[in-house]
Amino acid sequence: MKTPRPVAAALGCATLIVMCLSGAGAAEASTATDAYYGCPAGAVCVYGQDPAKEPAGPPDPNRITNIYYSYGAHNLSNQYGYHWVANNQTGGSNATFDVCRGYNGVDCTFGGIPRVAWHVDLTPINSIVLNRP
Repeated sequence: MKTPRPVAAALGCATLIVMCLSGAGAAEASTATDAYYGCPAGAVCVYGQDPAKEPAGPPDPNRITNIYYSYGAHNLSNQYGYHWVANNQTGGSNATFDVCRGYNGVDCTFGGIPRVAWHVDLTPINSIVLNRP
């Protein structure tokens, strides 16, 4: 069974808190077909709102609300407060995603690498862009 472990610190930004998590145990190798916190291989997933402003633990696989597979911009609606966003794309280390303040991928703030979950305040975020590797 996989044991999630925090592996990186938060990014310092007024509207964004980011936390990286590793999903693989030391003795287990992950493959491109593995789900990551319930997020299917090849996807970026958004999880239901976290009522706490601080990450209390890893993303809950039972709270996935949005799953994105296709490259390009995906507009959000009615997403407020802190949510986990997990990148489980399978295109290698360049299969990143960005969160953007504008619709259609405008005014993007950072890129998330594969097999990482980010705790993000989605209140100012209006789109997520999956970048082609």
